[in-house]
Amino acid sequence: MNLSRDPWSTAAAASLSGPSAERISESAALMERLLYEVKRVVVGQDRFLERVLVALLARGHLLIEGVPGLAKTLTVKTLASTLQGSFGRVQFTPDLLPSDMTGTRIYNQKTSEFSTVLGPVFNNLLLADEINRAPAKVQSALLEVMQERQVTISGQTFMVPDPFLVMATQNPIETEGTYPLPEAQMDRFMMKVLIDYPNEEEEFVIAQRFTGIPARAAPVLDMQRLTALQSDCRQGHVDARLIQHAVQLVCATREPARFGIPDLARLLRFGASPRATIGLVEGARALAFLRGRAYVLPQDMTDIAADVLRHRMVLSYDALSEGMSADDIVTQVLQAVPAPDRPFDGHVRIPASG
Repeated sequence: MNLSRDPWSTAAAASLSGPSAERISESAALMERLLYEVKRVVVGQDRFLERVLVALLARGHLLIEGVPGLAKTLTVKTLASTLQGSFGRVQFTPDLLPSDMTGTRIYNQKTSEFSTVLGPVFNNLLLADEINRAPAKVQSALLEVMQERQVTISGQTFMVPDPFLVMATQNPIETEGTYPLPEAQMDRFMMKVLIDYPNEEEEFVIAQRFTGIPARAAPVLDMQRLTALQSDCRQGHVDARLIQHAVQLVCATREPARFGIPDLARLLRFGASPRATIGLVEGARALAFLRGRAYVLPQDMTDIAADVLRHRMVLSYDALSEGMSADDIVTQVLQAVPAPDRPFDGHVRIPASG
């Protein structure tokens, strides 16, 4: 593609300066190396792994859904080994207590004082394994730390390390022994990624790899370098027309009739929240960064839309009875709200008051 004739790159060049093209290229190569190390252990799941890196760059939490045995936990653990930061894991069970994750106050009889024991959430990367196997009370213990990156224990506030990322795995809700996540909990995940069974060729490689000498992933990034990458990614250019497109996509899930899809109104009880708009913008910017660009294209936002929206919509009984999925609704929304074909020609001028 000739960038000099690309209107999106021209608009980006006219905006505030961000990372240089050379720096973007180096960062993309570094993330590619990180992906290579993870794929030395994990077979297939290319889309899923790309979304994991998007979550890392965009500082967003990730919910991963799939049946048991699809390497959900293995992927997160392997990613932690490539990042030289602290790693915590919580195995969610029906008898888990909120304090088992966040920490608690313990009385010391020798000193007659209380001391605070911090839980596994105080790590850079937290794996919440099978999050929907614990009741809602335990799931809700993550609400504060996921949004505000802090934990309150007995009235005292503790900040978690920076960067901080929650990657949660869950089994499909129809699986025995699972509890649905509250809507407020779901909304705090930037993306929900669905993974499926591997194909025959991938499963052959899995059988070969895991019945032989196990491969190990080498460290690639430390937390300081990851923080710098996140900062560079945040400087990527998102044209105002693309932000407007993200707003329209989200509004179409709340007021579908206004966007020419009135049939969706009976299929949705609730549409997506403003967090979805933020997730679309941040996710598209991180995806563009991974693809070696300092500016977002409409295709970036289209590619990330289903992952950002699918868990934020509450389907009606009519939709469930007709076998409709959230992805089916996202597809209709994307068709009804076309992406812009070019950026704004110039900045909107606001007249001075008076």
